[in-house]
Amino acid sequence: MPHRPHLRKIALPSWLPLDGFILGLIGTVALAALLPVSGRAATVTDGATTVAVAFLFFLYGARLSTREALDGVRHWRLHLTVLVCTFAIFPTLGLAARGLVPYVLTHPLYTGLLFLCLVPSTVQSSIAFTSIARGNVAAAICAGSFSSLLGVVVTPVLAALLLGGSGGGFSADSMVKIGLQLLAPFLAGQLLRRWIGGFISRHRAVLRLVDRGSVLLVVYAAFSEGMTRGIWHQVTPARLAILLGVEAVLLTVMLTLTSYGSRKLGFVREDRITIVFAGSKKSLAAGLPMASVLFGAQASLAVLPLMLFHQMQLMVCAVLARRYAARAPEAAVTGAETGAEAARARTDRVDNEDSADEAALTRV
Repeated sequence: MPHRPHLRKIALPSWLPLDGFILGLIGTVALAALLPVSGRAATVTDGATTVAVAFLFFLYGARLSTREALDGVRHWRLHLTVLVCTFAIFPTLGLAARGLVPYVLTHPLYTGLLFLCLVPSTVQSSIAFTSIARGNVAAAICAGSFSSLLGVVVTPVLAALLLGGSGGGFSADSMVKIGLQLLAPFLAGQLLRRWIGGFISRHRAVLRLVDRGSVLLVVYAAFSEGMTRGIWHQVTPARLAILLGVEAVLLTVMLTLTSYGSRKLGFVREDRITIVFAGSKKSLAAGLPMASVLFGAQASLAVLPLMLFHQMQLMVCAVLARRYAARAPEAAVTGAETGAEAARARTDRVDNEDSADEAALTRV
């Protein structure tokens, strides 16, 4: 065969962090569309999903070091700013988007968009992007920890208050279910961390696979339910394109507010970078299991906006982080690298990674 030097291996651009887990999510959705479970198999799948979600939040609690989070109290202004962005400004923008119904967004898609605005921020990807951009890595660790701790309680409460009946009928029974399936396992993990923390640290690779497998199971169950109920006829390609446009505006607004707002509040450059990346992002790994509990049979459409926003934020923040790094003063670069090295051991201990984010960031 003649040599063809002009042929090159096709590779994704470095600014397109489409990782294997995202492809796994897409494949899971396709599998649910082709082979949705129903009848007895659906009952078994729902039971497995319930157990998987509870175990997932148990692992979140066992991994998350409250001590590490409390070590960052001295940066309370930064953390308060991130929390306000995550649990106040985001939900406010979500409520404002109510005016887009029904002419721009259908009501189910709007419900998913509002839920997206309620979930906590990411942990690992915020840290990684902050490090790339030469920001305050230690503060990013603490900000992500605070957001994850509060999100277990705040997200269900906000969903009950703001979504009302659209979230699958919130009631006292629903809140009890949320407490038993989300909060109780999380608290159990926190209580047992002292004894099982070492085991979890030694088997992080295996447990990450458990994380991802649990999330994929949640997605499969939700989208299978959607297929059997025929609700996907409500989502046309035009509606998806409009949803992407709305989410692009949402992300742009949050990036702008965190950037200019942190400057107006007098934060130094490294802290502004942390606020931008921690305050403008949402956690797919935490949001999907919560949605399965909060929405039940309506979870498939509810999680679609979050899945799309997750990939969009990775792509945009990858580009933004590199631009921050390119504009970093030499002193800031040196200081950030030193801070990143000092925080590396803490990052290993604060192992509440967003399992959906980690592999994507290796491409940045």
